[in-house]
Amino acid sequence: MTTRQKNMRVVYTGSALALCAFLFFLYMLSIASRSNNPAQLMQTVGQVAGVVIGISIAMIIAGLVGKKT
Repeated sequence: MTTRQKNMRVVYTGSALALCAFLFFLYMLSIASRSNNPAQLMQTVGQVAGVVIGISIAMIIAGLVGKKT
C-alpha cells in the first residue's frame, strides 16, 4: 500500500493567492467610483479575481491530495 505525501507549500501558496485576489477585489471596489465606467471595471475585476481564486482552489486541492511516495 502506498501513501500520499501532502505538499503543504502548494497549499500555502494557493491560500496566499486566494487572499491576494480577495484583497485586490476589495481594493478595486473602493476605487471603482472614480472610474469612467465602474460597472465594466468591476465586471472585469470580478472575472480576473474569479479566475485567480479558481487557480488557487486547484492548487490547494492538488497540494492536499499530494503525490505518491
